[in-house]
Amino acid sequence: MTNLNYYKLGGSLEYQHPTYVVRQADYELYEGLKNGDLCYVLNSRQMGKSSLRVHIMKQLKEQGIQCASVDLTRIGSHVTPSEWYGGFVSELLRGFGLSRKVNFGTWWRSQEFLPPKQRLSELIDDVLLTEFSGKVIIFIDEIDSILRINFKDDFFAFIRACYNQRADNSEYQRLTFCLLGVATPSNLIADTNRTPFNIGRAIELTGFKLNEIDALIRGFEGRVARPKAIMEEVLKWTGGQPFLTQKLCQLICNSSYSFLEHQEKQCVEELVQNQIIENWEAQDEPEHLRTIRDRLTQNAENQTGRLLGLYQQILHQGEIPADDSPEQMQLRLTGLIVKQQGKLQIYNRIYAEIFNQAWLDKILTNIRPYAQMLNAWVNSNFQDESRLLRGQTLQDARNWAADKGLSDLDRRFLDASQELEKRDVQKRLQAEAEASKILAQANEVLFLANQKAKRRIQIGGVVLAIALITAIVAGIWANMMIKDIQRERIKSLSISSTALLNSNQELDALVAALKAAMQLKSATWADANTRESVRLVLQRAVYWSTL
Repeated sequence: MTNLNYYKLGGSLEYQHPTYVVRQADYELYEGLKNGDLCYVLNSRQMGKSSLRVHIMKQLKEQGIQCASVDLTRIGSHVTPSEWYGGFVSELLRGFGLSRKVNFGTWWRSQEFLPPKQRLSELIDDVLLTEFSGKVIIFIDEIDSILRINFKDDFFAFIRACYNQRADNSEYQRLTFCLLGVATPSNLIADTNRTPFNIGRAIELTGFKLNEIDALIRGFEGRVARPKAIMEEVLKWTGGQPFLTQKLCQLICNSSYSFLEHQEKQCVEELVQNQIIENWEAQDEPEHLRTIRDRLTQNAENQTGRLLGLYQQILHQGEIPADDSPEQMQLRLTGLIVKQQGKLQIYNRIYAEIFNQAWLDKILTNIRPYAQMLNAWVNSNFQDESRLLRGQTLQDARNWAADKGLSDLDRRFLDASQELEKRDVQKRLQAEAEASKILAQANEVLFLANQKAKRRIQIGGVVLAIALITAIVAGIWANMMIKDIQRERIKSLSISSTALLNSNQELDALVAALKAAMQLKSATWADANTRESVRLVLQRAVYWSTL
């Protein structure tokens, strides 16, 4: 019967642990360091970086190569440059077994006239390369723990300088470094005025493959009928992700399932659903899934929106082309996404079922103030413009988005809202222009009516003065002219009211309509058409002024 503690979750696997899986990265890292290449293993958490370091260091030491490892979390990041470099030097002396031969305190004080980084350089020149005649390899683990310190560019520039110094000092050909951590090469030196960290050899850590994991399969012996068949089902769920694979193997060994022959698929699926996926946040011990969630949703570079948008594309499409952009690299470092054959895809089935669309919608709703409107717009196949933002709501959304790393979908939504707002403004300006034109025409009509009235009055006066005998005729003529004047004035006021109403000047429109109505009331001659026209104008003005 298999030992129930055969598998190990969390932490580094000690040398020759029975479940250690030798991958292609083992061969590449060993050969690279043995040949003096500066190597770096940069990947997401719980992919086996530290276990790889332990095993490669042991193999190199067996070949007579001097190796030491510095875990940067032991030094910390809330320290001064002097304290940090002092801690690094102390770890090196201890790692190379030189603590008794070189008293750190005495040596460090003897170098106090030098800047901290140069003291490290002196240690390498005067101690390490002097004490050891062969190759010297320094492993630096957990490099992501110092990515926030303000002098980290200097440290990685120092490593670059050691590498470049090989051309001038042959002794440095014996020295090399191996960097391990959750980072990308561009994270190491961020200062654009410096040469980026693009030297050395990248070692890619991939998931376990069936032909590599005989050590894990042996853990099933005496526990299940067909160990290899069970392992095939395990890999279908984990994609070979090291931590999840070890965890699921342990769950299988500790479970009460019988795993009868030809029922492996159903048994493994039920175990995964019950003990990993359901209520996953509570069952995530040791922590793994929550680490992925936090790295995705609590991104320190404020890129959460962009990363979630990129993940949503992969979730919808199944895969997208890999272009190694900064956003894609950051998403890969969460561990949720893996690059395979030039494509980005979700690492495994467990991740896909936990970090599904329902989970993503919930997260996006929490970070987007306009999530509901955006989702409705997307569901309308981007056609329902009533779901777009307008006015102050749009401005508030733009202010919120100013310092956020937005996804392409967010940008598309806000740009469409902005375009709609622009069209609305253009329509309002066009309406105002048309209203101004109508008002100008009304003023012109009123001016011509006044001129016409003046001319008729003048003519009428002359006629009265010259021909008293035609007084009756002149009276009739004058009465006709007054009617025309009143009719023109009423018409002009009606036109003015309509124009003012079209330009959203409801109160002025109401005043003009009331004047037209008062003049109409005093006109006993008014015909039915004029009365109906004034009534309609007044009715419209009263209606719009009360809204």
